[in-house]
Amino acid sequence: MSQIISFSADKDFAEILEDLIIDSGYQNRSRFLRDAALFFSDVQKRGELMEMKDDEIVEGNLIIYYQHGIEHKILEIRHSNEIDISSYNHSCLKHSHSCVDIMQVLGTASNFRKVIKQLQNTPSVDEVSFISAPMRKDGCC
Repeated sequence: MSQIISFSADKDFAEILEDLIIDSGYQNRSRFLRDAALFFSDVQKRGELMEMKDDEIVEGNLIIYYQHGIEHKILEIRHSNEIDISSYNHSCLKHSHSCVDIMQVLGTASNFRKVIKQLQNTPSVDEVSFISAPMRKDGCC
């Protein structure tokens, strides 16, 4: 069930907010504000991955863009005990001439930092990103 929540803002902020909503691709202001609030709250509680406590348990998606020739390195990570991988997907992106691997992962913040640093220092890795799953007290799973 929806509940209306309102707040006041000066004209400059309101214009900036509208631009942010449009630029980020949201078509619904309420969803944008909801997602922004949840993200901000999660960062405030747990911090960014690089700032989290070493033993903080983190779950989310690890995304790796790379060129062929480093599959063995990714296979080593997938079979290591550093992070637990529950799902793995590989795709070849023809337009951008890149491979991308997306892994749903669980592990400690320190292990994630170690794996990300290892990948970032691997030749032919174009980009590594991690999207942390939002923490909820209850839900579907």
